[in-house]
Amino acid sequence: MIILTASLVFALALTPAARVLAQKTGSLDHPTERKTHRTAVPLLGGIGIYLSVVAAVLLFGDAFYVEQAAGILIGGSLISFAGLWDDHRSLSPLTKVVLQVASAALVTATGIAIQLFDLFWINWLVTILWFVVVSNAFNLADNMDGLSAGLAAIATSTFLVLSILNGQYLVGMLSAALLGACLGFLIYNFNPASIFMGDAGSLFLGFVIAAIGVKLRFLSNTPIVTWMIPVIVLAVPLFDIVFVVVSRFVRRRSIFRAGTDHVSHALRCRLTTDSRVVMALYLSSAVCGLLGIGVSFARATEAYVVLGVLLVYGAILFGVLFNLGRSDSETFG
Repeated sequence: MIILTASLVFALALTPAARVLAQKTGSLDHPTERKTHRTAVPLLGGIGIYLSVVAAVLLFGDAFYVEQAAGILIGGSLISFAGLWDDHRSLSPLTKVVLQVASAALVTATGIAIQLFDLFWINWLVTILWFVVVSNAFNLADNMDGLSAGLAAIATSTFLVLSILNGQYLVGMLSAALLGACLGFLIYNFNPASIFMGDAGSLFLGFVIAAIGVKLRFLSNTPIVTWMIPVIVLAVPLFDIVFVVVSRFVRRRSIFRAGTDHVSHALRCRLTTDSRVVMALYLSSAVCGLLGIGVSFARATEAYVVLGVLLVYGAILFGVLFNLGRSDSETFG
């Protein structure tokens, strides 16, 4: 609670300071045809999130666990700085992927890796893929006011509960720090947002959340069940990145180009406003979080039934949203 409160207070103080800095340095996100905001919005909110998390962990975290978290924070720092550079200089897609892989490899070198397979190099590759996918999932989700930070807050609150139930201090410490930073930032990021987090914030959030998912352990359950818990908890942002990649592949469009072809944009065809879309995705993420907590206590048969139902529902939802997007003149444009 101390770490969560400290991170919240830091974010409440640092986000306005980042907004002023962005205005003075000209770090602004200007309106374009595919963006809904009509005036230039400051683009350094990610700095406030990053500093809030790091400061809360270093100042109030237990020294033993802070040392264990060092690799995660260093890797998160690298990917956050890469995002900050991309916000201002527009890095090439290849450069961004290389930096994301390097950040993930740095963390795996400290021993933080998925332990599902007998061969270590397979675990290593799957871990790096997990970091890259989750980091980009939250980056892609940053397309409406309050969406990425809100989804991150819901996911980290779920991980915080799971860490308490399983007595995992390191996971709890990082979850609390991220949750406080997201809540503090959301005060300024709800529609209409007065500041954006940019890639520096969204990539950092996704990266640390990916690390939390890898570090979380469930001593009372078996790995054939527990591997799916982070996937279920993060189902909404993961579904969005799959939706974007597959739909662009079908339409033969580059996955690296920005566009209005996300789940949120397809939902807006029916829900009409960004605020309704964001709240619907919040609710969906909260349900997935509760399912993740439930699966942590489930037997293998029960867990795979839940996973199967989610996959079937996701496939149906994919088809519905894809058709909604294609029927709208602006979505998938």
